[in-house]
Amino acid sequence: MSNGPGPEPGLDPGPNPEPAHHSDPADPGPGASGGLFAWLRGRCLGRGAAVDPARDTFDAMTGLYGAIQPADSVSLSTRTHGAVFNLEYSPDGSVLTVACEQTEVLLFDPISSKHIKTLSEAHEDCVNNIRFLDNRLFATCSDDTTIALWDLRKLNTKVCTLHGHTSWVKNIEYDTNTRLLVTSGFDGNVIIWDTNRCTEDGCPHKKFFHTRFLMRMRLTPDCSKMLISTSSGYLLILHDLDLNKSLEVGSYPILRARRTTSSSDITSSGSSGPRAVGSPCHQNNSGPLSEKTLSRPSQREGGSPRNSLEVLTPEVPGERDRGNCITSLQLHPKGWATLLRCSSNTDDQEWTCVYEFQEGAPVRPVSPRCSLRLTHCIEEANVGRGYIKELCFSPDGRMISSPHGFGIRLLGFDAHCSELVDCLPREASPLREIRSLYSHNDVVLTTKFSPTHCQIASGCLSGRVSLYQPKF
Repeated sequence: MSNGPGPEPGLDPGPNPEPAHHSDPADPGPGASGGLFAWLRGRCLGRGAAVDPARDTFDAMTGLYGAIQPADSVSLSTRTHGAVFNLEYSPDGSVLTVACEQTEVLLFDPISSKHIKTLSEAHEDCVNNIRFLDNRLFATCSDDTTIALWDLRKLNTKVCTLHGHTSWVKNIEYDTNTRLLVTSGFDGNVIIWDTNRCTEDGCPHKKFFHTRFLMRMRLTPDCSKMLISTSSGYLLILHDLDLNKSLEVGSYPILRARRTTSSSDITSSGSSGPRAVGSPCHQNNSGPLSEKTLSRPSQREGGSPRNSLEVLTPEVPGERDRGNCITSLQLHPKGWATLLRCSSNTDDQEWTCVYEFQEGAPVRPVSPRCSLRLTHCIEEANVGRGYIKELCFSPDGRMISSPHGFGIRLLGFDAHCSELVDCLPREASPLREIRSLYSHNDVVLTTKFSPTHCQIASGCLSGRVSLYQPKF
């Protein structure tokens, strides 16, 4: 994913370039840097002004975020809603929703900072997560073990309530292609809901996956992978995802299972035998996973089996011997990397880490090759122990907004906020702090970029929500 030497294909090669004529389009000749395939690869990565015009405005956007400052507070005077656990913008950026500790969901106009509506009894317990299905429909989940569907055009009543989990429901994902809602909770279950057949009584659903110590679950943007983080420090990846197929115990192969390390360690591990690790997945007992105990579904021609499971223990700086809990899990908007917030088992350290996806099938079916490589990390303030801090990528994936004490930090892969693919280090490098913003009087628990405007929202333990916008 790194750039090769020489000028970028498709750009101006210099003064008075001579036109080249070739009969074979697959052989562009020595005058073309990297040839046709390198040029096509550049197009896939969005490295041409003609392919991705947004890159021409990058300097302007960097300037806007560099001038960003606390703008408004959208907290209510009553403060009956308790801590802010999650923030979510509608896809068109017209509505900001707030998931609150005391059963409430708040809705605001993020442009005017005006309060729109309070869903005072959205649930019977803490509201943990909000997910928009489109510009009008959204789902909420709660510690009351339910998921609720809402319509912005009729907020007086729920569209329906979904029952299926047996413990706190912590996050929601949505596949826009199949219109399947995917939820996970502390009961260890990942459940799929078919919103195509939704009625006022609920949606047809099925248990898709189960694992112990489940914390968070995410789908990649193309829904080709499912990532699951656990409180025991494991990260589970289901490759070549098929949401229509329920996974029973032992019905998935473990292609790779090991600890992520540096590039050199990953390379050298290819010559060693497979190393099994303990897993949070339910098997016959709590012992380590064994490939002999797992059935092997048939492979598709030329590919790996559907829903292949990989178990990793991501490398976290300073946590080699003490273990860690993966509390927050996010994915790069282009699917290039995953973003983790990890805390030590002793709760005395907290880290934000970025891991690049290493694509491609293993050389041998039992090869312990890793799918993730640690590229960037930074130590966090480690205040508000015991509370989960939800961080996020910017819509273009160039920046990270991370809760940091009583404020947030904007982090980049380098000082210029370059694309991840343009600044991949050989060894793990520190994330660069672009700007720090402080406007709260309590610990910040969650933050979110607007999908359409140069705006960031953050929410804290005392219930205040702050907006940050450029000021010149």
